[in-house]
Amino acid sequence: MKIPLTPYGRREEILFPLAVLLVGLLLCRSLPAVYPWALMVAGAAAVLILTFFRDPQRKIPQDAAILLAPADGKITDITEVEETEYIRGPAWRIGIFLSVFDVHINRSPCGGVVRYIQRHPGKCLNALRAAAASLQNEANSVGLECPEHPAGKILVKQITGAIARRIVCGCKPGDTLAPGERFGMIKFGSRTELFMLRDERLEILVKKGDTVRAGVTIMVRYR
Repeated sequence: MKIPLTPYGRREEILFPLAVLLVGLLLCRSLPAVYPWALMVAGAAAVLILTFFRDPQRKIPQDAAILLAPADGKITDITEVEETEYIRGPAWRIGIFLSVFDVHINRSPCGGVVRYIQRHPGKCLNALRAAAASLQNEANSVGLECPEHPAGKILVKQITGAIARRIVCGCKPGDTLAPGERFGMIKFGSRTELFMLRDERLEILVKKGDTVRAGVTIMVRYR
């Protein structure tokens, strides 16, 4: 079965499986007693590494009044905050935790123009620690201006975790993103946050503990 792989991980898709298979072959030669188990384990590990970079096609809902999940994973927190970086006002923050088994592609929650991108150096704390990870971990913020969407402005924050150490952002200021369009990924377990201005028309359709899929799950609807 063909597994679609993301170009964001091309280097790792080639080097990591080769390295694992090479270690397996060396073990087989130096310790013949472990053959064929070493080779089987190495092959399984190589497949698992490749599946981390999978990039399945998604059918994107077409609705001008919704915000889609920007990442696969589990909702860890839904919090009212004062967003000072891009939106600059009272906002809702929805946090998503991505385990190593989730698809790690980030997708745009709605259509808009990229107006803001900012890298933030920081730590690599456990991404399940929502408050600490949100404030202290290394992150990349992507701000969208959405003139044809009731949200007006949204901010998506890509955040590292204890295992994830590399953020990939494939867009730049001035780029136009369609709803559900891929714009980056975080490698090996992480956190993604969606910020939007507080608005009486806004209805949050997810709750803590829900599992969401990037570009598919409708997280917010505007009445």
